[in-house]
Amino acid sequence: MSDVCIACGACCATFRVSFYWAETDAHPDGAVPVELTEPVSAHFVAMRGTNQARPRCIALQGDIGQPAGCGIYAQRSSTCREFEMGDARCAQARAGFGLPPLESEFF
Repeated sequence: MSDVCIACGACCATFRVSFYWAETDAHPDGAVPVELTEPVSAHFVAMRGTNQARPRCIALQGDIGQPAGCGIYAQRSSTCREFEMGDARCAQARAGFGLPPLESEFF
């Protein structure tokens, strides 16, 4: 992953980050700190701050478009691991903060 991705943070303040509860450390094989999540259904949780009209993940550190990153990067959920830098959703998130799409040289 390029430094430009971990210096952006737009995706962390655009989308709800929901995933199966067993990815939290409430399960023996989980890693995401459960205290950073909130339930959204019987089997799914979301990162705190992302299940609202103006999302911002509780784990996001820094300002959008400036040096920003995930405070639990090594423990992040599958939803975050599967997010594709430079794809249409990335461009959508960046555009919402007035940032241009990433050039293909970055990914």
